[in-house]
Amino acid sequence: MKVLLVNGSPHKEGCTHIALQEVAKTLNEAGIETEIYWIGNRPISGCIACGQCITTGKCCIDDTVNPFIEKAREADAYVFGSPVHYAAASGAITSFLDRAFYGKSSIYALKPAAAVVSCRRGGASAAFDQLNKYFTISQMLVVGSQYWNQIHGNTPEEALQDAEGLQTMRTLGRNMAWLLRCIEQGRQSGITPPEKESPLRTNFIR
Repeated sequence: MKVLLVNGSPHKEGCTHIALQEVAKTLNEAGIETEIYWIGNRPISGCIACGQCITTGKCCIDDTVNPFIEKAREADAYVFGSPVHYAAASGAITSFLDRAFYGKSSIYALKPAAAVVSCRRGGASAAFDQLNKYFTISQMLVVGSQYWNQIHGNTPEEALQDAEGLQTMRTLGRNMAWLLRCIEQGRQSGITPPEKESPLRTNFIR
């Protein structure tokens, strides 16, 4: 089993990385393979609504999104991390996730997911809620912890002093490992995924 952790910060080894690293370390201790995928610090375009990905399965824009999509197909669970910018997830991770998720819910459906955020002081809950929206619209299984998944610090050194934040990340890792094992045991016992209905769309304006 493998968990793909996404670092949505422009800093490869900043506070968001500290949080993701703590989750990854705990997952590794539970025998779960992990990979931290950094989205980079170059500009990431938002979705241009061309619809090409619906037919090809790939985004028409060639950047870090398509390599992630290929890795996401093989992953069993995900953790998406972001710094807090203006009480929201970073612009880069927002554009990244818009394109990584649009038209691709089949990649993620019924797989565990979690969001983690890092901030200097405030806005963490709003950013955390924003990231969770991608999971719940894609039929993912949202993994919680002992507190909202956030770590505080203005530098990596400060983040390492957030004892409660680090513990929250470890609890998150253990909970995700447990859920992955439950899913695997269910699969081996013959428990089938829930039946899926054809989607219905009711527009407000007709």
